[in-house]
Amino acid sequence: MRTNKLISILLSAVLILPLAGCGKKVENKFDVYGYSSKYGLMFTTADDVPGNASLDPFSWNICVTDGSDLHLENTDAQVATSAIAIDDTTDELLYSKSCFQRVYPASTTKIMTCLLALEKGDLDSIVTVSANACDQASDSSTINLKPGDQISLRNLIYGLMLNSGNDAAVAIAEAVGGDVDTFVGMMNDKARTLGATGTHFMNPNGLQDENHYTTAYDMYLMFREAIKNPDFINIISTVTYDSNYTDASGNPHEEIYKNTVQYISGKRKNPNGVTVVGGKTGTTGDAGYCLVLYSTNSNNDGIISIVFGADARTNLYLLQKEMLEGFANGGSS
Repeated sequence: MRTNKLISILLSAVLILPLAGCGKKVENKFDVYGYSSKYGLMFTTADDVPGNASLDPFSWNICVTDGSDLHLENTDAQVATSAIAIDDTTDELLYSKSCFQRVYPASTTKIMTCLLALEKGDLDSIVTVSANACDQASDSSTINLKPGDQISLRNLIYGLMLNSGNDAAVAIAEAVGGDVDTFVGMMNDKARTLGATGTHFMNPNGLQDENHYTTAYDMYLMFREAIKNPDFINIISTVTYDSNYTDASGNPHEEIYKNTVQYISGKRKNPNGVTVVGGKTGTTGDAGYCLVLYSTNSNNDGIISIVFGADARTNLYLLQKEMLEGFANGGSS
Protein backbone atom coordinates (compact mmCIF):
# COMPACT_ATOMS: atom_id res chain seq x y z
CA MET A 1 0.00 0.00 0.00
CA ARG A 2 1.16 3.53 -0.70
CA THR A 3 0.58 4.54 2.93
CA ASN A 4 2.99 1.86 4.10
CA LYS A 5 5.54 2.88 1.46
CA LEU A 6 5.50 6.48 2.71
CA ILE A 7 5.95 5.28 6.29
CA SER A 8 8.96 3.29 5.13
CA ILE A 9 10.42 6.34 3.41
CA LEU A 10 10.01 8.50 6.46
CA LEU A 11 11.44 5.95 8.86
CA SER A 12 14.43 5.39 6.59
CA ALA A 13 15.13 9.02 5.72
CA VAL A 14 14.19 10.77 8.97
CA LEU A 15 14.51 8.35 11.89
CA ILE A 16 16.88 5.81 10.26
CA LEU A 17 15.12 2.89 11.95
CA PRO A 18 15.07 -0.68 10.61
CA LEU A 19 12.36 -1.34 8.04
CA ALA A 20 11.38 -3.69 5.29
CA GLY A 21 12.95 -3.79 1.83
CA CYS A 22 11.51 -2.36 -1.36
CA GLY A 23 7.79 -2.83 -1.68
CA LYS A 24 7.28 -4.74 1.60
CA LYS A 25 4.63 -3.63 4.07
CA VAL A 26 5.56 -1.96 7.35
CA GLU A 27 3.27 -1.73 10.35
CA ASN A 28 4.06 1.24 12.59
CA LYS A 29 2.18 3.86 14.62
CA PHE A 30 4.64 6.57 13.62
CA ASP A 31 3.07 10.05 13.12
CA VAL A 32 3.41 10.12 9.33
CA TYR A 33 1.61 13.39 8.79
CA GLY A 34 3.29 15.33 11.59
CA TYR A 35 6.84 14.34 10.77
CA SER A 36 6.49 14.36 7.00
CA SER A 37 5.20 17.94 7.16
CA LYS A 38 7.93 18.97 9.62
CA TYR A 39 10.73 17.67 7.40
CA GLY A 40 9.24 18.89 4.14
CA LEU A 41 8.36 15.42 2.89
CA MET A 42 4.68 16.19 2.40
CA PHE A 43 2.71 19.39 2.02
CA THR A 44 -0.62 20.54 3.37
CA THR A 45 -1.42 23.26 0.83
CA ALA A 46 -0.55 23.89 -2.81
CA ASP A 47 1.47 26.96 -1.76
CA ASP A 48 3.84 24.73 0.22
CA VAL A 49 4.78 22.58 -2.75
CA PRO A 50 8.33 23.34 -4.04
CA GLY A 51 8.94 23.20 -7.80
CA ASN A 52 7.08 20.34 -9.42
CA ALA A 53 6.73 18.19 -6.30
CA SER A 54 3.45 16.39 -5.86
CA LEU A 55 0.94 17.53 -3.25
CA ASP A 56 0.17 13.86 -2.69
CA PRO A 57 3.14 12.13 -1.01
CA PHE A 58 1.53 8.73 -1.61
CA SER A 59 2.27 9.16 -5.33
CA TRP A 60 6.00 8.93 -4.65
CA ASN A 61 6.99 5.52 -5.99
CA ILE A 62 10.58 5.00 -4.93
CA CYS A 63 12.75 2.14 -3.81
CA VAL A 64 13.11 1.87 -0.04
CA THR A 65 15.82 -0.17 1.65
CA ASP A 66 16.94 -0.85 5.21
CA GLY A 67 20.53 -0.41 4.06
CA SER A 68 21.45 -4.09 3.98
CA ASP A 69 24.13 -5.10 1.50
CA LEU A 70 22.94 -7.04 -1.54
CA HIS A 71 24.88 -9.18 -4.05
CA LEU A 72 28.36 -8.15 -2.87
CA GLU A 73 29.58 -11.71 -3.25
CA ASN A 74 29.14 -11.46 -7.01
CA THR A 75 31.23 -8.31 -7.53
CA ASP A 76 34.57 -6.76 -6.64
CA ALA A 77 32.80 -4.75 -3.97
CA GLN A 78 35.99 -4.04 -2.01
CA VAL A 79 37.18 -1.52 -4.61
CA ALA A 80 34.67 1.15 -3.48
CA THR A 81 33.27 2.63 -0.28
CA SER A 82 29.61 2.42 -1.26
CA ALA A 83 27.42 1.62 -4.24
CA ILE A 84 23.81 1.13 -5.24
CA ALA A 85 21.86 0.10 -8.33
CA ILE A 86 18.09 0.47 -8.67
CA ASP A 87 15.61 -0.29 -11.42
CA ASP A 88 13.83 3.07 -11.57
CA THR A 89 10.94 1.58 -13.57
CA THR A 90 10.08 -1.19 -11.12
CA ASP A 91 11.59 0.47 -8.00
CA GLU A 92 13.55 -2.74 -7.38
CA LEU A 93 16.82 -2.68 -5.47
CA LEU A 94 19.36 -4.52 -7.64
CA TYR A 95 22.61 -4.04 -5.73
CA SER A 96 23.71 -2.32 -2.56
CA LYS A 97 26.88 -1.75 -0.57
CA SER A 98 26.89 0.53 2.49
CA CYS A 99 24.28 2.71 0.81
CA PHE A 100 23.61 4.78 3.97
CA GLN A 101 27.29 5.39 4.72
CA ARG A 102 28.33 9.03 4.68
CA VAL A 103 30.65 9.80 1.76
CA TYR A 104 32.17 12.81 0.05
CA PRO A 105 30.39 13.35 -3.29
CA ALA A 106 33.08 15.37 -5.09
CA SER A 107 31.73 16.72 -8.41
CA THR A 108 28.61 14.55 -8.35
CA THR A 109 27.45 17.49 -6.20
CA LYS A 110 26.90 19.27 -9.51
CA ILE A 111 23.85 17.11 -10.16
CA MET A 112 22.02 19.16 -7.53
CA THR A 113 23.53 22.41 -8.84
CA CYS A 114 22.26 21.54 -12.32
CA LEU A 115 18.83 20.48 -11.06
CA LEU A 116 18.28 23.81 -9.30
CA ALA A 117 19.59 25.80 -12.27
CA LEU A 118 17.11 24.04 -14.56
CA GLU A 119 14.23 24.54 -12.13
CA LYS A 120 14.93 28.11 -11.06
CA GLY A 121 16.89 29.72 -13.88
CA ASP A 122 16.26 31.07 -17.37
CA LEU A 123 18.58 29.07 -19.62
CA ASP A 124 18.78 31.89 -22.17
CA SER A 125 19.66 34.56 -19.63
CA ILE A 126 23.15 36.07 -19.89
CA VAL A 127 25.40 35.83 -16.84
CA THR A 128 28.25 38.22 -16.13
CA VAL A 129 31.00 36.09 -14.63
CA SER A 130 32.44 37.39 -11.36
CA ALA A 131 36.04 37.37 -10.16
CA ASN A 132 34.87 35.12 -7.35
CA ALA A 133 33.70 32.46 -9.82
CA CYS A 134 37.09 32.54 -11.54
CA ASP A 135 39.05 32.27 -8.29
CA GLN A 136 39.81 28.57 -8.59
CA ALA A 137 42.94 26.61 -7.71
CA SER A 138 45.39 26.05 -10.54
CA ASP A 139 44.67 22.32 -10.56
CA SER A 140 40.90 22.80 -10.35
CA SER A 141 38.59 21.56 -13.09
CA THR A 142 37.31 24.66 -14.92
CA ILE A 143 35.87 25.88 -18.22
CA ASN A 144 38.38 28.75 -18.37
CA LEU A 145 36.01 31.54 -17.43
CA LYS A 146 37.39 35.05 -16.96
CA PRO A 147 35.94 37.97 -14.95
CA GLY A 148 33.46 39.91 -17.02
CA ASP A 149 32.70 37.12 -19.50
CA GLN A 150 29.12 37.28 -20.80
CA ILE A 151 27.80 33.74 -21.09
CA SER A 152 24.36 32.15 -21.12
CA LEU A 153 23.15 30.07 -18.20
CA ARG A 154 22.65 27.23 -20.69
CA ASN A 155 26.33 27.27 -21.63
CA LEU A 156 27.33 27.37 -17.98
CA ILE A 157 25.22 24.31 -17.26
CA TYR A 158 26.81 22.36 -20.10
CA GLY A 159 30.25 23.39 -18.84
CA LEU A 160 29.22 22.33 -15.35
CA MET A 161 28.04 18.85 -16.31
CA LEU A 162 30.38 17.95 -19.19
CA ASN A 163 33.70 19.58 -18.24
CA SER A 164 32.81 19.60 -14.53
CA GLY A 165 33.68 23.28 -14.32
CA ASN A 166 34.07 24.46 -10.74
CA ASP A 167 34.05 28.05 -12.00
CA ALA A 168 30.78 27.33 -13.82
CA ALA A 169 29.27 26.02 -10.57
CA VAL A 170 30.01 29.26 -8.72
CA ALA A 171 28.79 31.40 -11.63
CA ILE A 172 25.53 29.41 -11.68
CA ALA A 173 25.12 29.72 -7.91
CA GLU A 174 25.56 33.49 -8.06
CA ALA A 175 23.22 33.85 -11.03
CA VAL A 176 20.42 31.67 -9.65
CA GLY A 177 20.75 32.26 -5.92
CA GLY A 178 22.13 35.80 -5.88
CA ASP A 179 25.17 34.61 -3.97
CA VAL A 180 26.82 31.26 -3.23
CA ASP A 181 25.63 30.93 0.37
CA THR A 182 22.00 31.49 -0.59
CA PHE A 183 22.26 28.97 -3.40
CA VAL A 184 23.84 26.37 -1.12
CA GLY A 185 20.92 26.89 1.23
CA MET A 186 18.62 26.16 -1.70
CA MET A 187 20.58 22.97 -2.39
CA ASN A 188 20.13 21.77 1.19
CA ASP A 189 16.44 22.68 1.18
CA LYS A 190 15.91 20.75 -2.05
CA ALA A 191 17.76 17.72 -0.71
CA ARG A 192 15.56 17.71 2.39
CA THR A 193 12.32 17.93 0.40
CA LEU A 194 13.46 14.90 -1.62
CA GLY A 195 14.05 12.90 1.58
CA ALA A 196 17.85 13.10 1.27
CA THR A 197 18.31 13.82 4.98
CA GLY A 198 21.77 12.23 5.08
CA THR A 199 23.10 14.96 2.79
CA HIS A 200 24.63 18.33 3.58
CA PHE A 201 26.15 20.69 1.01
CA MET A 202 28.72 23.42 1.67
CA ASN A 203 29.37 24.53 -1.91
CA PRO A 204 27.93 24.10 -5.42
CA ASN A 205 30.89 22.26 -6.95
CA GLY A 206 31.90 19.49 -4.54
CA LEU A 207 35.30 20.79 -3.50
CA GLN A 208 36.43 19.06 -0.33
CA ASP A 209 34.85 20.09 2.97
CA GLU A 210 34.32 17.75 5.91
CA ASN A 211 30.78 19.10 6.29
CA HIS A 212 29.94 18.45 2.63
CA TYR A 213 28.62 14.90 2.33
CA THR A 214 25.92 12.57 1.07
CA THR A 215 25.10 8.86 0.83
CA ALA A 216 24.63 6.58 -2.16
CA TYR A 217 20.93 6.27 -1.34
CA ASP A 218 20.49 10.03 -1.01
CA MET A 219 22.20 10.55 -4.35
CA TYR A 220 19.72 8.08 -5.86
CA LEU A 221 16.87 10.26 -4.58
CA MET A 222 18.41 13.45 -5.95
CA PHE A 223 19.49 11.99 -9.29
CA ARG A 224 16.08 10.37 -9.73
CA GLU A 225 14.50 13.81 -9.44
CA ALA A 226 16.96 15.28 -11.94
CA ILE A 227 16.35 12.69 -14.66
CA LYS A 228 12.66 13.59 -14.70
CA ASN A 229 13.74 16.77 -16.52
CA PRO A 230 14.23 16.25 -20.29
CA ASP A 231 16.80 19.06 -20.39
CA PHE A 232 18.87 17.24 -17.80
CA ILE A 233 18.79 14.05 -19.89
CA ASN A 234 19.85 15.99 -22.98
CA ILE A 235 22.76 17.55 -21.13
CA ILE A 236 24.20 14.40 -19.55
CA SER A 237 23.91 12.46 -22.83
CA THR A 238 25.83 15.08 -24.83
CA VAL A 239 29.29 14.02 -26.03
CA THR A 240 30.69 17.48 -26.84
CA TYR A 241 29.21 20.97 -26.71
CA ASP A 242 30.37 24.14 -28.48
CA SER A 243 30.05 27.12 -26.15
CA ASN A 244 30.13 30.57 -27.74
CA TYR A 245 30.13 33.71 -25.63
CA THR A 246 31.87 37.09 -25.33
CA ASP A 247 34.61 38.29 -23.03
CA ALA A 248 34.59 41.46 -20.93
CA SER A 249 35.62 43.52 -23.96
CA GLY A 250 32.87 42.10 -26.15
CA ASN A 251 35.19 39.85 -28.16
CA PRO A 252 33.80 36.46 -29.22
CA HIS A 253 35.14 33.39 -27.46
CA GLU A 254 34.61 29.68 -28.00
CA GLU A 255 35.18 26.67 -25.77
CA ILE A 256 34.42 23.01 -26.46
CA TYR A 257 33.16 21.04 -23.48
CA LYS A 258 33.70 17.27 -23.43
CA ASN A 259 31.77 14.71 -21.40
CA THR A 260 33.92 13.07 -18.73
CA VAL A 261 31.77 9.92 -18.48
CA GLN A 262 33.80 7.38 -20.42
CA TYR A 263 30.75 5.46 -21.66
CA ILE A 264 29.52 8.68 -23.29
CA SER A 265 32.90 9.87 -24.57
CA GLY A 266 33.49 6.51 -26.24
CA LYS A 267 36.50 5.51 -24.15
CA ARG A 268 34.58 2.51 -22.81
CA LYS A 269 31.97 0.24 -24.35
CA ASN A 270 28.55 0.04 -22.77
CA PRO A 271 28.12 -2.93 -20.44
CA ASN A 272 26.50 -5.91 -22.20
CA GLY A 273 22.72 -5.57 -22.44
CA VAL A 274 22.81 -1.97 -21.18
CA THR A 275 22.70 1.42 -22.87
CA VAL A 276 24.25 4.21 -20.81
CA VAL A 277 22.28 7.44 -21.24
CA GLY A 278 24.58 9.68 -19.22
CA GLY A 279 25.72 10.64 -15.76
CA LYS A 280 28.23 12.59 -13.73
CA THR A 281 31.75 11.82 -12.57
CA GLY A 282 33.49 13.13 -9.48
CA THR A 283 37.02 12.78 -8.16
CA THR A 284 38.99 14.24 -5.26
CA GLY A 285 41.69 12.79 -3.04
CA ASP A 286 39.27 12.41 -0.14
CA ALA A 287 36.24 11.29 -2.16
CA GLY A 288 38.05 8.85 -4.44
CA TYR A 289 36.53 8.07 -7.82
CA CYS A 290 32.75 8.52 -8.07
CA LEU A 291 30.22 7.94 -10.83
CA VAL A 292 26.45 8.38 -11.00
CA LEU A 293 24.84 6.81 -14.07
CA TYR A 294 21.48 6.57 -15.78
CA SER A 295 21.08 3.64 -18.19
CA THR A 296 18.42 1.51 -19.79
CA ASN A 297 18.36 -2.28 -19.83
CA SER A 298 17.11 -4.76 -22.43
CA ASN A 299 13.53 -4.21 -21.20
CA ASN A 300 13.96 -0.44 -21.58
CA ASP A 301 13.75 -0.04 -17.81
CA GLY A 302 15.61 2.95 -16.42
CA ILE A 303 18.54 1.97 -14.21
CA ILE A 304 20.28 4.26 -11.72
CA SER A 305 23.70 3.01 -10.64
CA ILE A 306 26.04 4.83 -8.28
CA VAL A 307 29.57 4.15 -7.06
CA PHE A 308 31.32 6.28 -4.43
CA GLY A 309 34.90 6.09 -3.20
CA ALA A 310 36.43 3.75 -5.77
CA ASP A 311 40.19 3.38 -5.32
CA ALA A 312 40.99 3.85 -9.03
CA ARG A 313 39.20 4.92 -12.20
CA THR A 314 39.54 1.43 -13.71
CA ASN A 315 37.92 -0.10 -10.62
CA LEU A 316 35.18 2.52 -10.70
CA TYR A 317 34.15 1.33 -14.14
CA LEU A 318 34.75 -2.30 -13.21
CA LEU A 319 32.17 -2.15 -10.42
CA GLN A 320 29.70 -0.24 -12.59
CA LYS A 321 30.09 -2.90 -15.27
CA GLU A 322 29.60 -5.73 -12.78
CA MET A 323 26.49 -4.13 -11.31
CA LEU A 324 24.92 -3.36 -14.66
CA GLU A 325 25.78 -6.61 -16.44
CA GLY A 326 25.04 -8.79 -13.44
CA PHE A 327 21.78 -7.38 -12.18
CA ALA A 328 20.24 -4.72 -14.43
CA ASN A 329 18.67 -7.34 -16.66
CA GLY A 330 17.56 -9.59 -13.86
CA GLY A 331 20.47 -12.00 -14.02
CA SER A 332 23.30 -12.79 -11.64
CA SER A 333 26.98 -12.76 -12.35
